[in-house]
Amino acid sequence: MKKQKLKIILVEDDVALGASILELLVLSDFDVYWLKNGIEALKHLQKNIPDVIISDLMMPGMGGEELFLKIRKNNKFKTVPLIMITANTDDDIKFKQLENGVNDFIMKPFNVKELIFKIKNIVELKKNIEKKYAPDPFSKVTIKLSEKDFLTSVNEILVNYLKRKVDLYELSRQLFISKSTLDKRIRKLTNKNISQYIREFKLEYAVTLIHLGEKNIQYLVDETGFNSFSYFSTSFKSYLNVTPTDYIKSIEIEKNDKNLMIR
Repeated sequence: MKKQKLKIILVEDDVALGASILELLVLSDFDVYWLKNGIEALKHLQKNIPDVIISDLMMPGMGGEELFLKIRKNNKFKTVPLIMITANTDDDIKFKQLENGVNDFIMKPFNVKELIFKIKNIVELKKNIEKKYAPDPFSKVTIKLSEKDFLTSVNEILVNYLKRKVDLYELSRQLFISKSTLDKRIRKLTNKNISQYIREFKLEYAVTLIHLGEKNIQYLVDETGFNSFSYFSTSFKSYLNVTPTDYIKSIEIEKNDKNLMIR
């Protein structure tokens, strides 16, 4: 079976640079569609969902930042990585885009090999996250007598409720116990009520995503099924004594320190 090419949307107003990037990405076996500004890209994206979006930051009409913020409001594009291209070396500009949730940066002038590696790495990361947490449709929860197996069974069911509110009656039904018994057993095993246990289970999932490279806080909110950005942030800080933004920054610093040690 022929391998399907990765679909890339390139948004770049510089004709010479855009043509060069397009040619080199096509030669690297990517399926690339080139648009000249954010307005054109937004129209194209209404009917097309790529694997990766590569966008210049500064463009007439609609720049990369505005384009990114607009498409991230649409659930269809919550998991589509965006790599921003810029000639601006101002750290504040870069930090602002990263705080918005942009997945990666590439600075002009750049080596196309660097861009290709970043594309492949970011797509591989996305696939690994999806594979790691996709529920196995062929698995069945088996309730056993041991305490460890009970919590394992609870967790296996909760994975299916990550993006939405947990129905406690349905959870109890799948565990073959009453709602009150479920709460009592959770309290006995964890010293937490069922609501706290579920909330912290979802927060631990968010932490795992951060360690796998996810930086977009709104994406974390959506993936963990919290009612709002503010509720997620408050719960996160209460659980880890640090805001999501500061936690992500600390992980980035830790990774950079490790890379320096390796070098």
